[in-house]
Amino acid sequence: MLIFKGDKLLMNEETYDFNNFERDLRFLRNSEDLPASWGVTTHWSEIDDPDGDVVASSLNAKWEDLRAVWSRFGEGPFVKAGAAFQYMNWLRLTRFCSACGGAMSPREEDKGLLCETCGRVAYAPLHPAVIVAVERDGKLLLAHNTRMPTKRYSILAGFVEPGESLEQAIEREIMEEVGVEVEDIRYFGSQPWPFPCSLMLGFTARWKSGEIHPDGAELNDAGWYAPEDFPDIPPGMSISRKLIDDFAVRMGKR
Repeated sequence: MLIFKGDKLLMNEETYDFNNFERDLRFLRNSEDLPASWGVTTHWSEIDDPDGDVVASSLNAKWEDLRAVWSRFGEGPFVKAGAAFQYMNWLRLTRFCSACGGAMSPREEDKGLLCETCGRVAYAPLHPAVIVAVERDGKLLLAHNTRMPTKRYSILAGFVEPGESLEQAIEREIMEEVGVEVEDIRYFGSQPWPFPCSLMLGFTARWKSGEIHPDGAELNDAGWYAPEDFPDIPPGMSISRKLIDDFAVRMGKR
């Protein structure tokens, strides 16, 4: 059983999946058994304060960010816990049909919700986002996002808009955020990112023209950095770090 409190997951040094949880289930709310055919997790639960602190203490556990699953248990468990969170969050927000207001229930045949009144079927949303490592003369474009509480820098990313190809989204985002034109866009890899329901699609690209001018709204600083001059960058679990490390390896610096 994966136990959530908001976007925090209960875990201790040994596990994040409390299959032998034996406390009074009245402590839990929004609990629901998902069809086994969904293949994600057989049960999810959410818990309220102050009971959350009581349960955590009884299990010698803490409420922690999903990212902690990766660092403690690896990529596979992170993907499993992330998928469980996405489905939990979706089920919580999709109890009733947006077309007629009827009750929604999980389907056995696929990971969908069926409206018991009008028959409409809904599926969990995924928001595609592009993230790109832009290179220029042996240096990488890194920027500081205004929402970051630290001085950490990363490569640029943004959500794909209706009517756009992935390449068009990259070109638009880079131009909007730093005023740079790119070319030679190449696919690198992808990563599910449950914060709350994104799919990160990674690319590399090369600078074509323009000088860096951060937009001042989303980004307050940006520049070209050689691997030996990198500022604080994201941890290894993220596709942003994988793209940065790939660049450093190709530059012979890792």
